[in-house]
Amino acid sequence: MATRRIPGKGGKPAITFQEGGLHRSLGVPQDQKIPASKLRAALDGKYGEKAQKQAQFYVNVLKRGRK
Repeated sequence: MATRRIPGKGGKPAITFQEGGLHRSLGVPQDQKIPASKLRAALDGKYGEKAQKQAQFYVNVLKRGRK
């Protein structure tokens, strides 16, 4: 488990998180992409509250930066 830190910009605080947390919560191996169906299910809360928060973080923070 590697800890990753995203520096804050414009007065926002830095974000620190454990890489691979969503993969572990959904039972998907690290070297595979998370299927869209599992991501949608996690966003709907079908894998629990923690996975739901991790999926929201992925969509709103990590994925947004890749566009």
